Amino acid sequence: MYIHIPNSKNKHISTLQMLFLLCGIVLLLSACGQSQKPSSSEQNNNNAGTETHANSNAGANDQDNEQDDQQNTVPPKEEKDPVEEQLNQLSLDEKVGQMILAGVQGTTLDAQAKQMITDQKVGGIIFYANNVSTVPGTAKFVQSIKDANRSNPVPIFMSVDQEGGKVSRMPETVEAIPSNGKVGKTKDDDLAQTMGKLLARQIQLIGFNVDFAPVLDVNSNPNNPVIGDRSFGSSASLVSQMGIAEMKGLRSEGIIPVVKHFPGHGDTSVDSHLDLPVVNKTEKQLAQLEWIPFEAAVKEQVEAVMVAHILFPKLDPDHPASLSDVIIGQHLRGKFKYDGVVITDDLSMGAIAKNYKLNDAAVATVQAGSDILLVAHSYESAKTIFDTLKSAVKSGKISESRINESVYRILALKQKYNLSDEEQPSGDLKQLNADIVDWRKQVDAR
Repeated sequence: MYIHIPNSKNKHISTLQMLFLLCGIVLLLSACGQSQKPSSSEQNNNNAGTETHANSNAGANDQDNEQDDQQNTVPPKEEKDPVEEQLNQLSLDEKVGQMILAGVQGTTLDAQAKQMITDQKVGGIIFYANNVSTVPGTAKFVQSIKDANRSNPVPIFMSVDQEGGKVSRMPETVEAIPSNGKVGKTKDDDLAQTMGKLLARQIQLIGFNVDFAPVLDVNSNPNNPVIGDRSFGSSASLVSQMGIAEMKGLRSEGIIPVVKHFPGHGDTSVDSHLDLPVVNKTEKQLAQLEWIPFEAAVKEQVEAVMVAHILFPKLDPDHPASLSDVIIGQHLRGKFKYDGVVITDDLSMGAIAKNYKLNDAAVATVQAGSDILLVAHSYESAKTIFDTLKSAVKSGKISESRINESVYRILALKQKYNLSDEEQPSGDLKQLNADIVDWRKQVDAR
């Protein structure tokens, strides 16, 4: 900057003025430069704002964490029991119907069978030899029953006695399976397990889902008119070994096995189809022989047990096993700790029909602990049982909670095996026959 100084007298003063002027300019420039930056107070205020915002976020986070903690402390919802849900949706009629396994007439679905399925809502059907024609014809009959049951909320058991040997329900075009007695002589549980698989494949050809097998009776009485070679043998350990293997074979192919005839039919001298057998054995004697295979089956969590019409007066002098709370409730359910499905033998057999009224027998067996009442050969008998159990519930003779216990077990079993009325017959007859012939050769060779 150029500054004019008029004379020397004022030289010193002018110099000072110039210095002041320069200082002022410097200060002015400094002030302008600082004005572009926030002041310390502004910085403090801004920092305070930032801290306030941070603290606000921290407070919100703390609240969120507290809410999360509260949510975490709420106990998780219990998973719903699908069996219980299904049970709760059933009417009393539908529940009582599930406890009935009935027979049908002829080789095609007739009007009375349709009415029984519609009105009594039966939970299962059993086929006998007189219901069987050809493989395609019998399969069509089975499927027509499943179709008729679709109006009911629960799929239907389609059952049969297919043991092998003299108890066979297969058409002639299906290769025969020899008796348990013959297979038992091999003492080979692999052959017995294959036997179970072959039996399962046989009945799948027709569309059944339940087989009343294996027989776990010990053939201890050579004069027994009803068991004989239906048993694997006279040794409890052999019957256990072979019977459990057959049971596993059936199960592995998706067929529900039903072991029979608890507490043991091997030492009877009367055929229970004709009259009531009496076995004078003590609990200790039964535990040393007859009960051994059944206890083994219970340990293997057998799906269902059939109870026989036999009087064991030293355990229960008043009721045959199938109607006895001592035998079913105290022993099978209690001491054996069995919580699967209990099925009676056919309540229309002579052992019951000649000694008890059907309605009295129906109430007694449910009170004893049975879940399914098998009644074949008469549509009227199925209706009698249905009406009797409904009346017993309404009168308080049987509580509805007792009915619920049985129906829960039945529904659980049906759900476990994913039963469906839409399931069709399956299998290759030609291949099955070839496999049976090959397996028979192995049995014969032993």
